[in-house]
Amino acid sequence: MKLMFSGAAHEVTGSCYYLEAAGKRFLVDCGMEQGPDYYVNQPVPVPASDLDFVLLTHAHIDHSGNLPALYAKGFRGPVYTTEATADLCNIMLRDSAHIQMFEAEWRNRKNRRAGKEEFVPAYTMEDALGLIRQLVGEPYNQIISICEGVKVRFVDAGHLLGSASIEIWLEEEGVEKKIVFSGDIGNINQPLINDPTLLESADYVVMESTYGDRSHGEVPDYVNALAEVIQRTFDRGGNVVIPSFAVGRTQEMLYFIRQIKKDQLIHGHDGFSVYIDSPLAIEATGVFDEHYKDCFDKEAKELIELGINPIRFPGLKTSITSDESKAINFNEQPKVIISASGMCDAGRIKHHLKHNLWRPECTVLFVGYQAVGTPGRSLVDGAEQIRLFGEEIQVRAEIKVLPGVSGHADNQGLLRWAAAFKEKPQKVFVTHGEDKVTEIFAERLKEELGYDASAPFSGTVFNLAAGVVEASPEPVKVMRTAEKAGARRANTVFERLLAAGQRLLTVIRHNEGGANKDLAKFTNQINSLCDKWDR
Repeated sequence: MKLMFSGAAHEVTGSCYYLEAAGKRFLVDCGMEQGPDYYVNQPVPVPASDLDFVLLTHAHIDHSGNLPALYAKGFRGPVYTTEATADLCNIMLRDSAHIQMFEAEWRNRKNRRAGKEEFVPAYTMEDALGLIRQLVGEPYNQIISICEGVKVRFVDAGHLLGSASIEIWLEEEGVEKKIVFSGDIGNINQPLINDPTLLESADYVVMESTYGDRSHGEVPDYVNALAEVIQRTFDRGGNVVIPSFAVGRTQEMLYFIRQIKKDQLIHGHDGFSVYIDSPLAIEATGVFDEHYKDCFDKEAKELIELGINPIRFPGLKTSITSDESKAINFNEQPKVIISASGMCDAGRIKHHLKHNLWRPECTVLFVGYQAVGTPGRSLVDGAEQIRLFGEEIQVRAEIKVLPGVSGHADNQGLLRWAAAFKEKPQKVFVTHGEDKVTEIFAERLKEELGYDASAPFSGTVFNLAAGVVEASPEPVKVMRTAEKAGARRANTVFERLLAAGQRLLTVIRHNEGGANKDLAKFTNQINSLCDKWDR
């Protein structure tokens, strides 16, 4: 009965935890690293084909984004998650695969001209579609028996539509332990979705610490703050351009704008248009519509009971094709444009910035976190010009940040969640935070709640039955040389070949005890393949 920390240890993204219990091997989350990478993630200690299943907290790519890569390496087990998360992953993993393949195509055009090695995407659309077929949607608040010795329950984490904390009950050789994975804990009083569910019991807790060192401050009046920006910009004759994450933040903006329109807070611009210019955001909004019964909060459900869709309103327009997207900026009427990506580093938002940044009558309104090194962060920090599509664009538009909009609990929200346990857990592991933040928050858990808390590094192995650390390797800093990165990419195809071989061994083991005739046929097929490729 063991837990190994692989990803999101002393880092914010790439969540991945490996467990062994009751004769099974499984993961909780399998996320992609995004933004700066400071520590080497120790790999899961078994081939992907030997994993029995995966439990997934929510659809954000830093928790789900490497699942197709796992499939590419031979994983064929089920991925258990909530019903809404399964539906969101259906669109988000396809979108991620599209980005991977587009990037590979772009890089390979450059590599061919330079005579360089072919760039191989982390995974393909075929891999994403294969993984999507493995998704198993489960309801909130029901205990599910995964197999003998492993039971789970998904409870609402209040972070994103379908997001969950996962309670896991393990039994092995007469020893029973309960471990809770917080997932990403949501901010309270968010529009549309519920507040985080507070849990009362656990032997072990693995919890996030994204905002473990800071407070969001006073809750702003989002509706009036947004209305003020729209009114001021429209009165100048400009557009309000909102770079927004396609899933979650876009739908929150729609919720606020519906309220603005209902309360007639914009004067002199009746019936103003709001464009969603992101195919992913449009699909995601449809998923939100479908899951109001299991995911929406009391206020949103009351609107629906009155026949009011909380994220739809007159004047809402969508653009799916590139031609529809381009036409938006040829419409001279003041309007709101909501487009991805939220940090302005990819997607259609770059086109809207090109058309609006140089216009002093326009406003670019940021409603989410901007990572260091992204164009969004440069604009927020006061850049006077940015480069888009090979052209220097002067920044003359008003740059505005809507404060306090966050899907993550702040330090007080995290402490509130952790303090809900009626008895102190044996151990709390703090993860999913910046390097020092994980340690700061672990110390707060010790000092304020009296918990035995620590911030493990990647590769740490904990024996859940005995309650002791079995391995605690020194953290390995990421080497940042072009040579190392190039060598890593060149090995990718061979690594896939090795993964295929490991899967073959798994399949062979699964056929132990089969009919002699079938085993002989299988053996001949393997030998024929070896004869063909043995050099």
